[in-house]
Amino acid sequence: MTKNVTRAATAEAIHDAPGSLITLLTDTAELTCNTATFDEGAAGAPVHFHTRATEFFHVTAGRLDVLVGDEVQTLGAGDFLTVPPGVKHAFAPAAGHTASVFVGFTPGMGRFDYYRLLGQVNAGGASVQDIKDSSATYDNHYAESAAWSGRRRSAEP
Repeated sequence: MTKNVTRAATAEAIHDAPGSLITLLTDTAELTCNTATFDEGAAGAPVHFHTRATEFFHVTAGRLDVLVGDEVQTLGAGDFLTVPPGVKHAFAPAAGHTASVFVGFTPGMGRFDYYRLLGQVNAGGASVQDIKDSSATYDNHYAESAAWSGRRRSAEP
């Protein structure tokens, strides 16, 4: 049996947006996992869905707003949520809070290069169009949600 150990001291970390840090943990055919840390006011992940994978979230600190379908839920430290394939979702720290989250996908999706692409966009080395063009490759399909748009507007000062 092959063991996949990621040491905290050497894990790859990517600043994918202002106030957002993704730390890459494992990316196999069975499982993709990372941690995401959001500063207060960080944009988080826009509305999207996956056609092949279930995504799961375990909030380890702070408070996280999560859109699931057309409902926004606020998760606190210790809360766990799964989102099945085909269901629209988005997430960001709740207004006035930071959030730290363990995020996973099953089956794994080879997503580390997607996170690296987000980092390149954040650093100015790639475009938002590059992200849109990668939708089929990384099974990350963007969508719209009035419930999420309303939540984001009401949370801003």
